[in-house]
Amino acid sequence: MAESAAAKPGFVVFRQDAGEHWQLLAEVARRPGLPAARARAQAVRDAIGREPRPGEVYAAVLRSEWRIALDH
Repeated sequence: MAESAAAKPGFVVFRQDAGEHWQLLAEVARRPGLPAARARAQAVRDAIGREPRPGEVYAAVLRSEWRIALDH
């Protein structure tokens, strides 16, 4: 049985804009075989299509945690 998109491991990626505002960039699949910190960093690169530049701030939240937060 195929997993739905919501059930597949992945991240929701955000970019911090000026001040304390965050912009939702993308949902990306989790790359298998990477430890947690490297998987988050890879999710950011996948979402923006490049290496982050100095001073840019990103957050990669597990898709499952994002969905739980939306329920409450």
